[in-house]
Amino acid sequence: MTIKSSTKTATSTAPGDSAEPPEAASPATGPAEAGAGMLARRPSGPRSISQRRVFTSILWRDILVTVRQPWLFLAESLLQPLFILFIFGKVLADMSYVDESYVPLLLPGIIGLAAFISALQATALPLVMDFSYSKEIEDRLMAPVGIRLVALEKIVFGGIRGFIAAVIMIPVGILVLGVPWWSASSLPPILGVLVLGSLLGGAFGLVLGTLVPARRVGVVFGLALTPLMFTAAAQYPLLSLDGLRWFQVVVGLNPITYINEGLRAVLLHKVESVPLGIDIAVLAAATLVAAVVGIRGFSRRALD
Repeated sequence: MTIKSSTKTATSTAPGDSAEPPEAASPATGPAEAGAGMLARRPSGPRSISQRRVFTSILWRDILVTVRQPWLFLAESLLQPLFILFIFGKVLADMSYVDESYVPLLLPGIIGLAAFISALQATALPLVMDFSYSKEIEDRLMAPVGIRLVALEKIVFGGIRGFIAAVIMIPVGILVLGVPWWSASSLPPILGVLVLGSLLGGAFGLVLGTLVPARRVGVVFGLALTPLMFTAAAQYPLLSLDGLRWFQVVVGLNPITYINEGLRAVLLHKVESVPLGIDIAVLAAATLVAAVVGIRGFSRRALD
């Protein structure tokens, strides 16, 4: 009697439980079915990891990698714009090849250009390497976060790098050129324009990073960056090109132009510039379009 009672207790099931053996114990269940069952039983709702938290963690990881290599970041971001400022704004001005009034005009353009180019390079070049050689992007795609958020993180991270590079260039450029310091009241609109310009660079970087094959990245970047840099109104105001109407149209079609025009509209009231409201509207629209195109390209590459 005792033996029978013990056996019943061991094999009995709790109320509401199925008397059938679990799927994992069934010999007909293979690894694929077991994995699908685990995915189906993944906790959701309050117990699941917040996608915002995962997004923030990925972003902080990229920021920490940059912080650990500060000199590399500074060299990549500041070397080219610093040399442009020094040659065109200092050397040529001291040799009287350019007028003194040109120096304050040059600084906002180079700072805006630094914001865009730094953000573009920080997004596009690593992305090409991740998809082609290192395959590090696969680790991020396995994170519990949507593919579009992974792509958005790339844009935001590139924008942060571009914004920091531009902010560092402000005091460096002022000291190199010897121009007066900018007023504190002009800083909020300046920083707003730089944020939009940096995000635009990150979005353009996502587009290039997902469209350009690794074997052609050098050629495409050389062909793309040079026209973008010299048609961005960095060295001249857009509205001063009335004598070259066709070139004025080309420069007006370049969205980077409105970063530089926006900075000049805030800083140089004596120089005729595109109104700040138009600059902000164009930058916001261009950033949105580039982000949509880049995220779609990223999703397509990720699912291939």
